[in-house]
Amino acid sequence: MPRFPLIPTIVVALAVALMIGLGVWQLERRGEKLAALQLYAANFDKPEMAFPRLPVGDQYLFRRASAYCLAVIGWQSQGGRSIKGTNGYRHIARCRAGAEGAVLLIDMGVAPDPKFQPAWKGGQVTGTITHAPDHRPLLAGLFESEPKHLMLISEAAAPGLQPTAKPDLSSVPNNHLSYAVQWFLFAAVASVIYVLALRWRQKPKA
Repeated sequence: MPRFPLIPTIVVALAVALMIGLGVWQLERRGEKLAALQLYAANFDKPEMAFPRLPVGDQYLFRRASAYCLAVIGWQSQGGRSIKGTNGYRHIARCRAGAEGAVLLIDMGVAPDPKFQPAWKGGQVTGTITHAPDHRPLLAGLFESEPKHLMLISEAAAPGLQPTAKPDLSSVPNNHLSYAVQWFLFAAVASVIYVLALRWRQKPKA
């Protein structure tokens, strides 16, 4: 009768089960992402709304909204693309939006120079809702339940800037199926390698 090493077999079995579980989880995430994409596509045709002040999740992504910036309290820049297709740096205003201390992020346009200092001081803004820049590590974003912060991309650029390109559905990746296939392949490869290792270990030595 062949003898199987107990501890290595348990470790490999647990690893294979984990990889299969991750593959199933990615398939479930794919279904959720497809439903979300349908919601985002419908948001393009919905009427204008007031920009949500509190974290509300992603149900308002790609919807037209308006907000009022009481005062600009800071600027940040990040790589981006203008509505004309030119690359540059998006200039995002950090706005005071109310007496309660809420901060509103508004993308006011693109410039070639990341150090450009816009003269815009605030006011009424209309644009499209999108995600704010997220600098969290990738793993933290996968396992944290806190919704991502939202931002408004202004239709009218601040003086000296070009309007930022409107967000579109192509910016939302839906690669969960490929991730699921990868996890299932990893599980299959690990199983085959372990079986071959056992056969080599049990092979009679000369």
